[in-house]
Amino acid sequence: MLTTKRKPASVGEILLEEFMQPLGLTQTALAEAMGVQRRHVNELCNDRRNVTASTALILARVFGNSPDFWLNVQRRSDLWKAMHSPRECERINRARPLLTAA
Repeated sequence: MLTTKRKPASVGEILLEEFMQPLGLTQTALAEAMGVQRRHVNELCNDRRNVTASTALILARVFGNSPDFWLNVQRRSDLWKAMHSPRECERINRARPLLTAA
């Protein structure tokens, strides 16, 4: 469970600030390295596309880190959004724990 009230860095922020900018990569160059359309990279950078397992594998191969890194960034962002969305909190609060195991 996330214990911080501060919003975690998104995939787009991590991708841009920790990887693309230090390496001087453009979205076009990253798209070519990943073997995807530039639109795919643009949507990742602007947090309009989630990291899937296959995208995590591609990013890990391109940057030399692990797919778990990218999936964990996505997971933390998703959890934070769910925990801070009034609509999602209402749905979550309707759920009741099971009192006994069957």
